Amino acid sequence: MLDLAVVIFIVAAVTDAIDGYIARKRGLETALGRVLDPFVDKVLVCGAFIIFAGPGFVDADGHNVTEVTAWMVVVIVGRELLVTGLRGFNEARGKPFGASLHGKLKMWMQSISAPAVLLIVANEHSWPDATWPSTAKKALVWAMVIVTALSTIQYIIRSRDILEENGS
Repeated sequence: MLDLAVVIFIVAAVTDAIDGYIARKRGLETALGRVLDPFVDKVLVCGAFIIFAGPGFVDADGHNVTEVTAWMVVVIVGRELLVTGLRGFNEARGKPFGASLHGKLKMWMQSISAPAVLLIVANEHSWPDATWPSTAKKALVWAMVIVTALSTIQYIIRSRDILEENGS
């Protein structure tokens, strides 16, 4: 069943990327699209990592098998809420605020780490004595959290001028 979840996640992420590519290539980008596309990304990614930190991924010893902890989810969701607020604030003032290179890198890291971690968890029983699955999960999760946190800084910098201009 987890393997099916991996496939569904990948299909959702790939179709989202294709949709964005087509919109950019055909000049069909809109303010609504700049808000809705990242919103859908956030639902997909935040939903996955919230579930990963939940009780469904805790083994008999009380250890979370995904390596995702509650504080990591707070970083991910907090970043997404902050960027959504900044995007809405900027767009409402007529300043386009599409995804940056940092935001796209963050999304790629999240879109790769979520199904990869899920795939490892689904198949760990195939490698009972191997240590690499646990190491791979930790590396993926930590890299994703670091990239997510660092991308926040870039969005704050992008918004600094408009925030200062409005006395915020």
